Amino acid sequence: MRRRPVLSAVTVAYLAVVAWITLNPAPGNPAGNPLLRSLLRFVSAVPSLGWVDYAVAEFTANVLMFVPMGLLFTLLLGRWRWWLAVAIGVVATLVIEFSQLFLPARFSDPSDLLANTLGTLVGVGIALLLPTVRGGRRVAAWRR
Repeated sequence: MRRRPVLSAVTVAYLAVVAWITLNPAPGNPAGNPLLRSLLRFVSAVPSLGWVDYAVAEFTANVLMFVPMGLLFTLLLGRWRWWLAVAIGVVATLVIEFSQLFLPARFSDPSDLLANTLGTLVGVGIALLLPTVRGGRRVAAWRR
């Protein structure tokens, strides 16, 4: 991590934001958010997207929130340790869900484990597809 101070700082900042979003003892009510309600009304009016509701939006938000987890930790730890980035994402989710059991305004949801792990896997996949730099030249991911 010493060799990548900017990436380390971005990762720490990202983790702080995730902790604030997921462990804030007094979260807002996202279902009561007028912008979110309007967006969901708009999306559900499209015939092919009528199945999109608050639960789908929440699941998708959880997936998207953990994409940086997989991306940042794979870049920090190295591509050959991608599995460790996935493990960190799973452990982070378990810690969050366990902590939420003790926060009265929060509730733990098993589907969050699936969504967050899926997001972490997407982030790892993105990191593995990024080109690397070897000897001052870029090398495509498939040629490593």
